[in-house]
Amino acid sequence: MQAEDARYLKRKVKGGNIDVHPTEKALVVNYELEATILGELGDPMLREWKECQKIIRVKSLNENSDLASLAKDIIDKCKLIHPTKLPEVEQLLYYLQNRKETGPVSVASEKTELHEKPELPSYDGTEIDEVANINDVDDYMELLYEDVPEKVRGSALLLQLARNPDNLEELFQNETVVGALARVLREDWKKSTELATNIVYIFFCFSSFTQFHDRKGKEEYEKSHQKYEGLVKKQEQLLRVAYYLLLNLAEDLKVEMKMRNKSIVAFLVKTLDRDNHELLILVVSFLKKLSIFIENKTEMAELNIIEKLTKLVPCDHEDLLNITLRLLMNLSFDAELRSKMFKFGLLPKLVGLLPNENHRMYVLGILYHISMDDKSKSMFTYTDCIPMVMKMLFESGENVEMELMALCVNLASNKRVAAMICEGQGLKMLMKRAFKYRHPLLMKMIRNLSQHDGPTKNLFVDYISDLAQAVLNEEDEDFGLECLGILGNLTIPDLDYELILKEYNLIPWIKSRLEPGACEDDWVLEVIILVGTVCNDDACAKMLAEANIIQSLIELLNAKQEDDEMVCQIVYVFYQMIFHESTREVIIKDTQAPAYLIDLMHDKNSEIRKVCDNTLDMIAEFDEEWAKKIQLEKFRWHNSQWLEMVETRQVTEMGDPYMYPEEGYDPYLQDADILDRPDLFYDGGKGESSCMNPTCI
Repeated sequence: MQAEDARYLKRKVKGGNIDVHPTEKALVVNYELEATILGELGDPMLREWKECQKIIRVKSLNENSDLASLAKDIIDKCKLIHPTKLPEVEQLLYYLQNRKETGPVSVASEKTELHEKPELPSYDGTEIDEVANINDVDDYMELLYEDVPEKVRGSALLLQLARNPDNLEELFQNETVVGALARVLREDWKKSTELATNIVYIFFCFSSFTQFHDRKGKEEYEKSHQKYEGLVKKQEQLLRVAYYLLLNLAEDLKVEMKMRNKSIVAFLVKTLDRDNHELLILVVSFLKKLSIFIENKTEMAELNIIEKLTKLVPCDHEDLLNITLRLLMNLSFDAELRSKMFKFGLLPKLVGLLPNENHRMYVLGILYHISMDDKSKSMFTYTDCIPMVMKMLFESGENVEMELMALCVNLASNKRVAAMICEGQGLKMLMKRAFKYRHPLLMKMIRNLSQHDGPTKNLFVDYISDLAQAVLNEEDEDFGLECLGILGNLTIPDLDYELILKEYNLIPWIKSRLEPGACEDDWVLEVIILVGTVCNDDACAKMLAEANIIQSLIELLNAKQEDDEMVCQIVYVFYQMIFHESTREVIIKDTQAPAYLIDLMHDKNSEIRKVCDNTLDMIAEFDEEWAKKIQLEKFRWHNSQWLEMVETRQVTEMGDPYMYPEEGYDPYLQDADILDRPDLFYDGGKGESSCMNPTCI
């Protein structure tokens, strides 16, 4: 992960239990670390857990240590231990303070895992010269059936073995030994304190490890669980038959509607919590059939179906995985459900299924739908999707899967993804493949790559010659159109556009394409965009003006008034040309472009209005006559309601000249310039006498 992406990583620590170290004077703190990768909007995309340990050594601990102060100091310095565990820490320190180090225990504890319990409390047991051997357990058990002295000896030998943690599992698996110890303790504990102590200590050794707790209870639980599983199995058989019956009946849409009214969707979604693969295949198939209706899809969303389906992707059952992906494909048409797929971490799981050819088509379809959302495209960079998709693209033949190509086109429109695609020889290989197969969609993908400013756009300079030749080649119009779009995107400051126009004789070609009816609107639009790009260069703008391109654009503007995109691009060309002195005079003096721009000032499209306003402001700055006309038009538009009321009043007065005998008629609306009347803007110190006044721009 890159440094700038650190803000998308969230860590969470959850404290666990505290043990003492088996061999050292140290505390072992167990905790759980959770790492979550967030999306740009804060949605969790990938989550992982890891169990960790921290060892806190207390080498200074001795018999004179102040345990309370030491425990408080440990908690203050270690944030993993909650302050409420202060008594527990003191107790563990007390145990360490009084623990005796013995040879056999030390050797055994070297092999003990840190999450296990520490060494046993200090107790030397019955003093015997004999050393116990794990292979003689049966002999020691037989001693438990003899007289009390032999029972003491046998229990002491078993205790030797139990104090070594490596022997505990084998001892506990020997149910005969455990049963004999329990019997002797129950029957003879009063006869010998030493015998009772030995046996209790053996059971204490077992209790130090949680896996030996309540074995009998576990056995009872397992029996109950087996009965439960048998009941669940019978229930799932019933559900499977019932759902199969309903699925067959649902072939009739009227019957399916009745099922929906009886909450069939809720029952099916709830059944997704089951683990029976055959039942799940049937349920997911039923849900897929229902998901084609928006009402059912909405109900599924309310029931959190994505969260339930996430656990099925991936799964070992190929048929279940396939039908689940097909259901997700249907659900992915909904933008809200696509966002939930991100939230529950489905994206990396889907990417991981791309190598599987059995599911690739559906996975690509889902990923394509996800890539339709601009906010989600950058999330693909946190997965292995980009290198995998590029590998699949380069390994495909001439006919690339449509889903794969559509996904690539969408992803290429994101700047971060584009940078990853173009790394190394990426762009070179794409260009080589595109020109080899003359593939329009592949060139559309490259065109999306070319729209991003920065280092990525500069890589296209090496391919201008190939692109220009493809544009002039009229054999493959779809391919040439995409190449033209790439040239239009190359707004590079140091690029010599004049040389390009001259070398490939593009001026006559541009003029011919701008003739009304000469080509389809898609081509005309791209040509206009190219003109707007090359107009950044003063020499190019002059060449275009001398070729009468401006007049061609005005004629085109008049013919395509209803096409907002084309109108906006033409106005942008005028805006670019106004900046150059060589073309400014041509536009202002020799064409009717300013008049057309004034007409477009109040277009319903906000982008057109914005570009028009900026262009007219530039014209007004360099030409006083047009400045007055532009200001007048803005005034009239801004005060249209007031002007309409005044005009209505004047018409009424003309119909009855004696209605207001003391007021003369001043025809300022007919002949004079309305902006030359200062009395419209200033009240001369008088109070307001009307309900509405004009606004000065």
